Amino acid sequence: MFYNHHFAVLIIVIPMFLALLTPIISLLKMEFAWYMAMLSATASFLISMSILYHILSTGDVILYHLGGWLPPIGIEYRIDCLNGFVLVVITFIALISTIYAKQSVAIEIKAEKTPAFYTVFMLFLLGLYGMIVTNDVFNLYVFLEITSLTGYALVAMGSDKRSLMASFNYLILGTIGATFILIGVGYLYMITGTLNMIDMSRLLVKYYDSNVMFTAFAFIITGLMLKVALYPLHFWLPSAYTYAPSAVSAVMAATSTKVAAYVMIRLFFTVFHIKIISQYIPVAEIVMIIASISVLMGSILAISQTDIKRMLAYSSIGQIGYIVLGATVLHSAALTGGILHILNHALMKCGLFFVAGSIFYKLGTTRINDLRNLSRIMPLQAGAFTLLALSMIGIPLTGGFVTKWYLIEGSILSGDWYLVPVILLSSLLTVIYFGRVINLMYFSDNSSHNNIKPIKAPLGMVVPTIIITFLSILFGIFATVPVEIASKAAIEIMGGSHW
Repeated sequence: MFYNHHFAVLIIVIPMFLALLTPIISLLKMEFAWYMAMLSATASFLISMSILYHILSTGDVILYHLGGWLPPIGIEYRIDCLNGFVLVVITFIALISTIYAKQSVAIEIKAEKTPAFYTVFMLFLLGLYGMIVTNDVFNLYVFLEITSLTGYALVAMGSDKRSLMASFNYLILGTIGATFILIGVGYLYMITGTLNMIDMSRLLVKYYDSNVMFTAFAFIITGLMLKVALYPLHFWLPSAYTYAPSAVSAVMAATSTKVAAYVMIRLFFTVFHIKIISQYIPVAEIVMIIASISVLMGSILAISQTDIKRMLAYSSIGQIGYIVLGATVLHSAALTGGILHILNHALMKCGLFFVAGSIFYKLGTTRINDLRNLSRIMPLQAGAFTLLALSMIGIPLTGGFVTKWYLIEGSILSGDWYLVPVILLSSLLTVIYFGRVINLMYFSDNSSHNNIKPIKAPLGMVVPTIIITFLSILFGIFATVPVEIASKAAIEIMGGSHW
């Protein structure tokens, strides 16, 4: 596959340029806004695939110095196996969500607002890409703020009036989280005099017992837990995902918290090093406990929901806990499971929100009780929902099963065997809340649906749903390739050992 050294920066420059150009092009015809977003998403995905292929085939780590300034003075983009893999996942979700958005946005957002929507949408994705590729902690904060500010705007564009309050709550809590991260970055710069992650990691060695370093670590981890939406710092997430436009709910659920989890993994092992989180500060154990609680509480809270989008939002709180568990168990097998879950959960949750969006598009509701006999009127959506739900549960031959297998293996090998019942109990809870919906879809009559013929959603919404569902099952049956990449990434970032 063709590779160019400048791809590392073009994945940022192309969406930025097209986002700035979109409002102008849309003056000719508003429909052009979607084509600009599609061009941006396609280019980003192809570039990320080329980057990952180059890394896997050569074993190189891609370094790009902006303006030719070498670190630690200049900003460096650094792409290895881990963020190359995450970049492919996020750009694919961006591409498939952009395809889906054309029909979904048309009914949920006023036509005159679509150019603004796609402009902000591209900037949101640009921020995510920047967070993944940058090797500079302050640059990381800048991209985090780009994603956050555009995320607030995207949520506020929802057709439900409650989207404004959801966006406001997201803004308040997101700002607190970002402020904590910025304060932590400031403390680290104060004692090291550098913002480059690799350079900072080298200089932090002599400050392992420093109170300033401990304070910086506490601020950054607290801010990231809020961005990841671990329980009990999850309050912004349910309403944001519920009242945002369907395409926004799908892309945010599949990308934003995953990228925040990636940042947590990156900082844990690249900046602070495994010695700090395992020996000097018992943060791995503390965060592990919080993640375990999040896994269970997210599933428990999902059971009582009456809106399918809200149920999926609470489910995300539990599922993100799996990724954090993978990072805190401190074994390469568990970290492999956590990295795999970035892929698997992105596919599963994106697909589930696609189904919810299609239901809203045709039935005008996302209430769970209104889904009775859905298999009769929207059989394709009901089937996709069922398959993706099975993957969320962790049934064998699905992507979710592969994730949980590696998490359980890593927990046992590291001696953290008590996490096994947590993972199994969460799967049981997942059976309960997804089982309730599937039961309504297939085995509960709705008199208002009895005389309705099967309804077909637009092809632009159906095809992305089928692709996502197919891949979620495919990576469960043929998991070799993603497992090899995730395992390689886990061992590399842990310093070449299984710990």
